[in-house]
Amino acid sequence: MAVLVTGGAGYIGSHMVWELLDKGEEVVVLDRLSTGFDWAVPDAAELVVGDIGDQDLVREVLRSRKIDAIIHFAGSIVVPESVSDPLGYYLNNTVKSRALIECAIECGVPHFIFSSTAAVYGTPVQIPVKEDAGLQPESPYGTSKMMTELMLRDTAAAHNFAYAALRYFNVAGADPQMRTGQSSKGATHLIKVACEAATGKRPFMEVYGTDYPTPDGTCIRDYIHVSDLVAAHYLALGHLRAGKGSIVANCGYGNGASVHEVIAAVKKVSGKDFEVRVSTRRPGDAVAIVANADRCRETFGWQPRHDDLEEIVAHALGWEERLSQRNR
Repeated sequence: MAVLVTGGAGYIGSHMVWELLDKGEEVVVLDRLSTGFDWAVPDAAELVVGDIGDQDLVREVLRSRKIDAIIHFAGSIVVPESVSDPLGYYLNNTVKSRALIECAIECGVPHFIFSSTAAVYGTPVQIPVKEDAGLQPESPYGTSKMMTELMLRDTAAAHNFAYAALRYFNVAGADPQMRTGQSSKGATHLIKVACEAATGKRPFMEVYGTDYPTPDGTCIRDYIHVSDLVAAHYLALGHLRAGKGSIVANCGYGNGASVHEVIAAVKKVSGKDFEVRVSTRRPGDAVAIVANADRCRETFGWQPRHDDLEEIVAHALGWEERLSQRNR
């Protein structure tokens, strides 16, 4: 039996592939390579280049490779872009996820892990936010993910099918062994952008809004190391395979850092100063969001190993240096 990782040539997906291979799993990657890279897929995994919306291709892969679980990362993730292109996000994140889920049911794949997001909460009333909080997404990105969660819930109620929807907070860092990392050009993730500024790949970086109702006026987020995140996915896979039922769980540390605090950490760890410009708020950005991840810890036995902002930054900076060597 094998695990299908959609979007496995991308940032989080490639880390998941390494995690699965390290655990002795057989892995198949399905990725259209719109934002991912074929070189990010380890040689030990099979790469199928294609779109998750191509149901004929997906059915063929699920049946011929004897897939017993799907870990679904493929999708669009830029919040402001979703505001300007909502239909594109509903197509890529919701409609195509529906097609993938349908193929899983038709082909008898019983286990499904979904890459969801803390954006389904919007700006929560209570922080840290628990999974039973109201869902009030403030962007089409968040809504597109929420809609897929609802489809998974209803599908699991009607079929022999169980899922884990893992709601990520802000994923950052890179594989400590430097096998993979965040490689997309034009990335919008704060730590990636700040590390590019620190390594001279950007002449400056921007802070979008300093008038939020937070201690320093900038947005607060819960940054989780990508290696801890994929470890939670593997534990969720074990949970599903053991027949313990569907689950929705937050993936975060419960520690919030502001934009200014992140920039200060990047400057400290890198030893570099760089220009920071203040701009207006971006549409769709929540004020502050921090996880209550007790369910993930208690249900899966998840124990984060990289819960330290400076360590996350150090690994992100290390990957930027590795990318610079690769692109010479």
